[in-house]
Amino acid sequence: MTAASEQPNTAADEADGQSLATGGVGPALLAIEQALNGTANWKAAHRLVTQAASSPIDAGRHAGLYYGAPAILFTLNATATDGHDRYAAARQHLTPHVRRLIRERLTNGDDRLRHGTAATFAEYDLFYGLTGLGALLLRDLPDSDELGDLLTYVTRLTEPRTCDAQQLPGWWVDHDPDPTLPTPGGHANLGMAHGAAGLLALLALALRDGRQVDGQTEAIERLCACFDRWQQDSAHGPWWPQWLTRDDLRTGRPVQESPGRPSWCYGPPGIARALQLAAIATNQPARQAAAEAALAASLTRTQLDRLTEPGICHGFAGLHATAYRAARDASTTDIAAQLPALAERLRRVPSPDHAGFLKGRSGCSLASETACTNIPPRTRWDACLLIT
Repeated sequence: MTAASEQPNTAADEADGQSLATGGVGPALLAIEQALNGTANWKAAHRLVTQAASSPIDAGRHAGLYYGAPAILFTLNATATDGHDRYAAARQHLTPHVRRLIRERLTNGDDRLRHGTAATFAEYDLFYGLTGLGALLLRDLPDSDELGDLLTYVTRLTEPRTCDAQQLPGWWVDHDPDPTLPTPGGHANLGMAHGAAGLLALLALALRDGRQVDGQTEAIERLCACFDRWQQDSAHGPWWPQWLTRDDLRTGRPVQESPGRPSWCYGPPGIARALQLAAIATNQPARQAAAEAALAASLTRTQLDRLTEPGICHGFAGLHATAYRAARDASTTDIAAQLPALAERLRRVPSPDHAGFLKGRSGCSLASETACTNIPPRTRWDACLLIT
């Protein structure tokens, strides 16, 4: 395993090795989970870990939980969750590089907040931004100074700002959510991967774990109030827009007319899990019950029929992982009662033709391990989804 580099690698390098989303990190994480479960051996896991970390590890300013040094460290730390200190030297070598990266990213984020300009996904989101780095800290370095500073940053990010005489959510971005989905003037994302649900889940998980900074509870309430304001109701349960545009804010009505698919990344399940975590952390039983009812409504046969993909991001694997964690915390058995049918869907869906984590085989297999054993992931790999 070679030293962390502050120079960016190419896109091809990312796809081949250091990407949790699409590259070799996902298969390595799966092999570690299987080795800890006793369904595979550590020799196979070591081979895949070595492959994922074979090139100089990227610790450049664009690295995040799903790419580069943080992704490799997240995976190496997973090998030690059973109390055996595997890859100790490599983990000790990478940790200061990741902490340095987080401090640099926090400095840049604080500078941007001070100037009052718009954020970007790359600054704060789960995949490559500070929310994802916070998930890593919360699982692996919960006592670090960086975690407290990062929670303070996220707390500040929830505060509204004014632009062109219009009040905007603090995590507003000026760019589009996707090149094919223009949002003139920018948007405020509400999903788990790139938006408010991810911010809420991180703050709630930290509070539940006893990690609290000034203003954190108020930030949780601001985010919950945002979801309360934009909740839509349908015959199949509550849902929320994927994002808010300037026109949405002006009219008070979302342009999106119907719910999206029941997926982890943008759909009601991810948002409902974030709201459930917030309710548990702040001891609000009524909010918890409402969040759990929303998630349970996403698991009906009619809703499951709307999913066409197997993967973590948009498909059955991510939905099962989310529902499984929510069921373990739930105040009723409504979600748990629907897990067997969801697990059967996950078993029947055709396997992806590539090995990546977010949309590929390794993510599906990790979710299937849990579905088959009914045992929480030993590696806590699903911390990278902010559902635990």
